[in-house]
Amino acid sequence: MDIHALQQIVHKTRDARRQQTIPKFSPADRDQLIHKYHPDFRASAYRPIKFGPNEGDKTVVELATLLEGDSSIQDNADLTPQYSCDVLVIGGGGAGCAAALHAHGAGAKTILATKLRLGDSNSVMAQGGMQISVAPEDSPVTHFLDTLKGGHMENDHALLKVMVEDGPSIAKWLLELGVLFDRQADGNLHVKKGGGSSKPRLLTCSDYTGLEIMRVLKDEVINQKIQLLEFAAAIELLSDNQGVCTGAIFKDLDNQRHVVVAAKSVILATGGIGRLHIQGFPTSNHYGATGDGLCLAYRMGAKLAHVDTFQYHPSGAVYPEQLIGALVTEGIRSEGGHLVNAKGERFVNELDTRDVVSSSIIRECEEGRGIRTMSGRVGVWLDTPLLDAEHGPGTVEKHFPAMMMQFERFGIDISKDPVLIYPTLHYQNGGVKDRYELGNQCEESLCGWRGLRRTAWAEPSHGEFLIGPHGVRETLRLDRCRSCSVDETGRAVPQACATVPRGSQEARERQWRHLADDPAGVYEESVRSL
Repeated sequence: MDIHALQQIVHKTRDARRQQTIPKFSPADRDQLIHKYHPDFRASAYRPIKFGPNEGDKTVVELATLLEGDSSIQDNADLTPQYSCDVLVIGGGGAGCAAALHAHGAGAKTILATKLRLGDSNSVMAQGGMQISVAPEDSPVTHFLDTLKGGHMENDHALLKVMVEDGPSIAKWLLELGVLFDRQADGNLHVKKGGGSSKPRLLTCSDYTGLEIMRVLKDEVINQKIQLLEFAAAIELLSDNQGVCTGAIFKDLDNQRHVVVAAKSVILATGGIGRLHIQGFPTSNHYGATGDGLCLAYRMGAKLAHVDTFQYHPSGAVYPEQLIGALVTEGIRSEGGHLVNAKGERFVNELDTRDVVSSSIIRECEEGRGIRTMSGRVGVWLDTPLLDAEHGPGTVEKHFPAMMMQFERFGIDISKDPVLIYPTLHYQNGGVKDRYELGNQCEESLCGWRGLRRTAWAEPSHGEFLIGPHGVRETLRLDRCRSCSVDETGRAVPQACATVPRGSQEARERQWRHLADDPAGVYEESVRSL
């Protein structure tokens, strides 16, 4: 059936849907929904890892196979360094650029190596914005509690506290560098409400926030004359006899030769895992997001955390075929866009957490209420024209110009017709566990290196599920708060942080009750734990 004919149900039911209010799921109903429909709970997609630090832990088949692969470096390889530096940053996205800038600013001789071009990354594709509590009615405490709920109470309270309290200084730093965030008529920063948030706290640059931030960070890296190695894919980390990381081996993609870089400290900022297309899902990730950092660190003996959980963003494009998996920004739902099934019905609160919204969409499609395209793909409608109806003509064009242009290339005007969407593989919740616990102290699990952004363990602050959009914010929190200062030898010195152990289901339920009864008390407890 013609896709345009299928769209008519959205237009016919719009006025009736505008009168509806859809409540959010209760904790019990939410857990039941997620366990039944979220891809993380599909047992057939997982198997145990056969060897290494995570031996016996279950992860998706695609990642397990990657971790168990052989190294391409021969035993007799020439390891004579062609370059040497104090700090080697591997990865040219938001985390890599920011980490390189801070290391360079601390006086370290810095090299930034990336397997593609500087800026080719997931960061440049971020649309929805980043969550920072800057509005008068908001506060770090409220931000903390929202993220705690979204993380299913599995968050590291101390690291989460750092993330929410450091947010305004991150925004100030970006503004000073030249990032052009959206502003209100009076000149104040404009904030929007995102999924899983009780207050508006999304800072945006229209619908190309990541592109704007990367424009500024990339220019600053170049202006500071930080040495770059582009089209250099990291294929192995190096270590000395004591197991201290001393550099990395790269493959020059231009001439297929190996390049060895010696470094006193190494920072991994290699991005996510989406291009493994876990469970056959399409992905919003850049082509460079192939889980490189996980393999590099795993071969060095680093343990991985939360290798069983991934985020599937609710709104990935399903039609046209050329845009399969491409992100349809959460900002559409933040401004009132409805999710609509084949019967013209709303079926979830569009601003619930991403895991809930994704699971709800999958439920609708599996139970026969999805819309099937000519190629056999299935999804639900996102009512984008509703924004113009609610906020006035031209709203979509003004607030989402990048998405307008993206779909116009294929003859689709999203201000007039709804968009067909389905969850897309988006974020790596787990990653390299770059520390281990000794009482209340944190030590590096491997000396001489740090993991950043999607390569690092995202769980301490976000828990099992990331509420959106926090990814861009996480980029800058990790490099500023968890990477390093530089000592007199040039080695990166990690900052200490307290950790909160993962609790039982019973403990999590007690935390939920405590949160409901005394939300401020939960925050104060996290403060006292530092």
